[in-house]
Parts: sequence; C-alpha cells; structure tokens
Amino acid sequence: MKIGLVTDSTSDLPRDLVEKHAIEVVPAILVIDGQSYADGEGLTRQEFYTRLPEMKTSPTTAAPSAGDFAERFHKLINAGCERILSIHAAGQLTAILGAAGLAARDFGNRVTVHDSGSLTLGLGFQVLAAAEAIADGLGVEAVIAAIQSTRQRLRVGAALDTMEYLRRSGRVPNAVAALGGLLHIKPVIELRDGAVRPLSAARTTSQATERLSHFLRDFGPLEHLAVLHTNAEQRARSFLGDLMSETRISLPRDILMLNITPVIGTHLGPNGLGFATVRV
Repeated sequence: MKIGLVTDSTSDLPRDLVEKHAIEVVPAILVIDGQSYADGEGLTRQEFYTRLPEMKTSPTTAAPSAGDFAERFHKLINAGCERILSIHAAGQLTAILGAAGLAARDFGNRVTVHDSGSLTLGLGFQVLAAAEAIADGLGVEAVIAAIQSTRQRLRVGAALDTMEYLRRSGRVPNAVAALGGLLHIKPVIELRDGAVRPLSAARTTSQATERLSHFLRDFGPLEHLAVLHTNAEQRARSFLGDLMSETRISLPRDILMLNITPVIGTHLGPNGLGFATVRV
C-alpha cells in the first residue's frame, strides 16, 4: 500500500528531508502590514527577524485554506497513494489542524489527520518518524504507532528574550503571562501536548540559557535533537557547544540547527533559543 504524507510549514523540516521523503508541505500564511506571504516565500527568515522589532503593526498569521489541503490530497491520490496521513501543528494553538480536517472530510477514510500537539521540529520529528516507517514498508497502523511513540518521547523547550511577543499572540495561559509581570524577565517555557507551560524565569539571557540546558540534560539519552533559534545563531551555537562538551548527556550523531519559521517566530520574538528533542 502506498502511503502519502502531508504536513504544514510550521514543521520546519529542512528541504532536503522533505524532498527525500516526498512530503507535501502546505505553507501557513504570514501577514505584514496587510500583505500576505506564503510561509517561506518573499521574505527570508533573517530579514523578517531583523525587521520585526521595528514593525509598527504586529504581524499576524493565518492557516492555509481547506482548499489548499484538498489540492495536496488530490495530488497524492493521483500519484497512486491509497492512504494519506496529514500531520499538523497543535490544534490548541492554530487553526491549521481544523482546515486540514475540513478538507479530509471529502476523502473518507483515505485521509487521516493527526494533531501533533507541537510546533516546529516537535511536529517535524513526528512527520519524519512516519516517513521512516513508510520507507521501511510498514502499514498504516504501524506508521501511526511510530508517530504516537515519537510524540510520547518528545520535549520542546524555549528560552525567550522577552514576553512581549508571546503576550501579543493571545495564546498564553495565565501561568505563563504572569512571568511577564516582572521587569526584564527572560521566560523559560515548555510546549507539551499543545499547551505552553512555564518552567522558569531568569533575569539574564545567560541564566535563561543555562536553565534551558538543565531541562534538556535531565531528559535522558536523545534519539533526535534540533537546536532552534529566532535569528540568534551565535547563541544557538554556543548552547550546542556546551551540550557537546557535557559528558552526562548522550547526544544523537546528527543534530539539526535552524532559524525557525516566522509564522511561529512572530509570536516568540527575536533572539529566542529553543530545542526539540526525542529521547531514546
């Protein structure tokens, strides 16, 4: 049975892996001063984060339409796929999952939509688990089991430079928003099962980085790791260098590092640091 994979651009999957596994990626929408951009087009990530603090009006984001997803589903079916797994950003945080689910109604049991409960490589690692299971010739149920296993072993954390952008997003629970009531606080947060949760609050960037590092170290041997940042490459490289010199943590051989998509970063702000990881 040929199985197709669909996800959205908040998965942050590198292009080479998307092409290797023939994954269909539907772009989310970024709106800046009334102009809409398909995620990844018309504006580089570095350009976006450089401009973000000076923007007079906060950028907004939007989900792709149900028609955008239906187009990809038809494409895969026309290419011979008998089943399609469509894996998306946390339904509690975005309307993307709902749009994919609406499109899937017209395809009966040929399309199954999954809520990753996560964002960026927290979603991306689940998509890759499905892709690898498909490449191994496994059936639909086994592929779904691989997705679920990855989600259960997943952690996503971040140390933000400011609470301002997260508060503007309107997606922050009171427990997290309360951190922003303290002057110059650098919040350390976790995204788990679609919910943003506070882990710690630091006074300085270096303290926040160290607390994020401790959170990751306590997670155990790692099967996958991505170091994430919002236009803070030097901070991310320093963080990774410290991890690699740490003898108490077992790291995977291949580690991803990326400047995350503006569709997510607009809600986090520049100079943020984070990770997505799957333990062994």
